[in-house]
Amino acid sequence: MKPKILLTNDDGITSVGLWAAYDALAPIADVTVVAPATQQSAVGRSISIFEPIRVNRVTMNGVPAYSVGGKPTDSVIIGLFALHLKPDLVVSGVNIGENLSYESIMTSGTVGAALEASNQGVPALAFSLQVEDQGDKFDDPSMITDRFSDAKRVVRDICERILEGGFPQSAHVINVNIPTPMIGGYEITHLAGKLFHTGVEERLDPRGRPYYWIDGPLCDDAAEGTDVHAVQKGNVSITPITLDCTAFGAADDLRSIFRGTGIRR
Repeated sequence: MKPKILLTNDDGITSVGLWAAYDALAPIADVTVVAPATQQSAVGRSISIFEPIRVNRVTMNGVPAYSVGGKPTDSVIIGLFALHLKPDLVVSGVNIGENLSYESIMTSGTVGAALEASNQGVPALAFSLQVEDQGDKFDDPSMITDRFSDAKRVVRDICERILEGGFPQSAHVINVNIPTPMIGGYEITHLAGKLFHTGVEERLDPRGRPYYWIDGPLCDDAAEGTDVHAVQKGNVSITPITLDCTAFGAADDLRSIFRGTGIRR
């Protein structure tokens, strides 16, 4: 029997990246698409707890799929606990736009969906494709379809290797970023500190009142061994991610600061 894969994303169920991943995985797995109905980029691991979640069974590209009126995390939860899918693997992506550095993965809905899957006991991978212009994420998707040929090969190859060889025991999520163009091969990396030089642009509305856009250019590069540096070189970055955010190295310092057991008065 083929392995079972739950496929989701944060760009929405109509995204060319999602269906590129489907095309790559359908020959090797039984793939069920459960994805947000609309664009949900940068929502991280947020979850819908104050409103109901609507799910519609739709047909996309001739394939039955589930359109979820919620976040990427909601889509994973719906797939596992409402649709009762029992996947061997959850794949999130292919995201249009890179998800590099711990600045980016903390806000990424693509990575957020994979983290949720792992937290629920299902191994997960997140795939993202570098874009030359961040505006490509919101433009006509038909204009970037040709960029997915390398991404399809990478998605299939990496998922086949994981399904055959097993998921790394010390990782919860594998975060994969594919460069455009892809010049080199695979590089096992660690997270860089930043992806963007964060800035804020102030504008005025017609009544003269200020409003703001968070913006900023991409970082040109980062240290050797980081995911940002690997993608800048044209290598596919493969980064193991853990759910445990505990800063174990700070424990001794905290014990020193909070020496004793009582609360000071």
